[in-house]
Amino acid sequence: MASVTIAAVKKRFGEVEVLHGVDIHIADGSFAVLVGPSGCGKSTLLRMLAGLEQISDGEIRIGERRVNDVPPKQRDIAMVFQNYALYPHMTVRENMAFALMLAKLDAATIEAKVGRAADILGLKDLLQRYPRQLSGGQRQRVAMGRAIVRDPQVFLFDEPLSNLDAKLRVAMRTEIKELHQRLRTTSIYVTHDQIEAMTMGDLVVVMKDGRVEQSGSPLELYDRPANLFVAGFIGSPAMNFLKGRLRRTGDGARVELADGASLAVPQGCGGADGQAVIYGTRPEHLALREAGGGIAVEVAVVEPTGADTFVACRHQGSELAVVFHERHAFPPGSTIHLQPDLQRAHVFDAGTGQRLAA
Repeated sequence: MASVTIAAVKKRFGEVEVLHGVDIHIADGSFAVLVGPSGCGKSTLLRMLAGLEQISDGEIRIGERRVNDVPPKQRDIAMVFQNYALYPHMTVRENMAFALMLAKLDAATIEAKVGRAADILGLKDLLQRYPRQLSGGQRQRVAMGRAIVRDPQVFLFDEPLSNLDAKLRVAMRTEIKELHQRLRTTSIYVTHDQIEAMTMGDLVVVMKDGRVEQSGSPLELYDRPANLFVAGFIGSPAMNFLKGRLRRTGDGARVELADGASLAVPQGCGGADGQAVIYGTRPEHLALREAGGGIAVEVAVVEPTGADTFVACRHQGSELAVVFHERHAFPPGSTIHLQPDLQRAHVFDAGTGQRLAA
């Protein structure tokens, strides 16, 4: 096992720069998730870690070793691809053993390593089958087994679950996390799915347009997003954003919305009087206010899910989502009043998108 350090890494394709000085440190034995929308540079960064793309500038270290110019096969990493990349003419056993055979290990060692990986992944009864005889989830487990037998310093996962159906994705998500807890091998996982990022990662790195917007534990990003992009990207349903102006008085500060509603801000919130701001509140942090006041919204759709009630609303021409843990049956078109949880509210600068904090 080894730590991974990415220092001021840039990537250019001709004149186009797609990574703009990325800095990430991934501790030994941790599970890091690179998450962001398509085109943000996360897969390119993973391929640079693997040695499949050249580094234009900066440095990558695996442990203490600088690997910028080290060939892929000498980096002691194993990669699990989105499309499994299994050899169709080889059995499961042969697929898993192939890299070990190339390394000229003896037959007994190969058999022991393949057997151990098959035990871990529940593949013992499938070793004589060919990839065409396997389900999508089984193929993905074989791809993971092929990586495990190499006993690498670092696992790299490039959107490995994107070809699976929703139910199987959840099951495989759990399997990969359990695998990491058992092996404790440093793992770097790329996805565009923020639910995967939140549930799997010890460290979550949110990327946009070739830059790191914020990194930290899943709950750090959820509770204290650094800017509007992270706030809107992390969390499902997404955070609600309301435009307003910061009003400071002698006894504190409030945000005044366009309809005249006045909302308290969290203690320690920065910003100047009259500053244009965005007030952020998550759908699950809004409570029904029976006596009026708060935010007046028009009910558009009510969606009962059993455990919760999802309500899509409109406020000043903008969409606003609410998740109640109680059951409600509001008539469409009716007006309800909502009160944000002050301790979980967020205020961002409308111009820069940065969180306003003392």
